Amino acid sequence: MSADLLFSKIVAGEIPADIVFQNKTVTAFRDINPQAPVHILIIPNKLIPTINHIEQSDEAVMGELFSVARQLAEQEGISEDGFRLIVNCNKHGGQEVYHLHMHLLGGRPLGPMLTR
Repeated sequence: MSADLLFSKIVAGEIPADIVFQNKTVTAFRDINPQAPVHILIIPNKLIPTINHIEQSDEAVMGELFSVARQLAEQEGISEDGFRLIVNCNKHGGQEVYHLHMHLLGGRPLGPMLTR
């Protein structure tokens, strides 16, 4: 099964996940391989493969991803100390799953953005 289909199945409830938020347009769940104490993936329920595939009609859901990230950061107790949001795009950007997703990371100092 391709990973993008995996995310779609999580949205549909066909595959179990630790879902921390879900509404008609956005789903958020804990990463199964966390890179920080808090590592949540926030995805549009509609399959959008990459940032390059965002259309004008998707602008509202893109804004909602950020609103959900803010809400979850508060809920997880990381909003005051800070957190990182990451969206990778295509191979050179480190994207592994071709269902657009935002990583919400926090709970400890995260260090520099990139290593040299």
